[in-house]
Amino acid sequence: MTYLIDNLQYANWSEKIFRQMREGGVDAVHVTIAYHESFREMVLQLEAWNRRFEDHADLIMRGTQASDIDAARATGRTAIFFGFQNPSPIEDDIGLIEIVHQLGVRFMQLTYNNQSLLATGCYEEDDTGLTRFGKQAVAEMNRVGLVVDMSHSGDRSTREAIDASARPIAITHANPSWWHPARRNFGDDVLRALVARGGMLGFSVYPHHLKEGSDCSLESFCQMVAEAADRYGAENLGIGTDLCQDQPDSIVEWMRVGRWSKQIDYGEGSAAAPGFPPMPDWFEDNRHFGNIRAGLTSVGLSETEVDGIMGDNWYRFYAQNFTPQQA
Repeated sequence: MTYLIDNLQYANWSEKIFRQMREGGVDAVHVTIAYHESFREMVLQLEAWNRRFEDHADLIMRGTQASDIDAARATGRTAIFFGFQNPSPIEDDIGLIEIVHQLGVRFMQLTYNNQSLLATGCYEEDDTGLTRFGKQAVAEMNRVGLVVDMSHSGDRSTREAIDASARPIAITHANPSWWHPARRNFGDDVLRALVARGGMLGFSVYPHHLKEGSDCSLESFCQMVAEAADRYGAENLGIGTDLCQDQPDSIVEWMRVGRWSKQIDYGEGSAAAPGFPPMPDWFEDNRHFGNIRAGLTSVGLSETEVDGIMGDNWYRFYAQNFTPQQA
């Protein structure tokens, strides 16, 4: 059985998008429920998702373990998994790591661009690595089954997280910097260390992470994936589109700035174009995963390799890493 899993989206959720997931045959999506939210504010996001599951019970269902993807497929639905792009919901309380896992959260980034209480983000000038809290948080995340995500972290912090974690970690949505040197993309040394410990890289389709941005061709993207498969092994690769479909441009301000600054930080973008960049024409929504599958086949990847990258590898990763560590 082959799966289609997108391991990162932050869309403006609606029935339209959920129906597009079904049209595209998407079995599971990891959705962001926190950027800068406190614990209580994150709980409000869970409440909103509970209403969506109730209102759209024919299209989506809550996922907390890999087998939920099979249950979703059997009933013609998409399984939704929760994650944080920032550790802000655990505040300064290590006990909240187990609580958020009990609430259904399965991924947590240790940073979102900035220095956090746990590690250093990729936009800081000086990456000092994991903090004391960060090292203990990683151990607790390993224990309960909350996956360490380093998608917005600095290189040193990422390498230290890989080394500190007893379980494989993930970079859920980024690309190799040897293809496109965006600050959010990662170098060969980091990615080799990631996969050496069984970690996963999810390829991003967000234009700031793509060579030629919104004009990136499908062929260029898929050739990059094929090169990554040669370097790191296709079994360590997946998709994490970073799709922000139908979001108003004002959401970029929340993502980049939250409440920590009075200034507008456009990240990889330009001050002249502060909003969301147009998606490449070969991937505009959940109905277009077939384009990626066809593109990967056209650049010479085998059927098994393509199946793995499109979802089977994430399914295996979910099955191995979402449950509490065995004593």
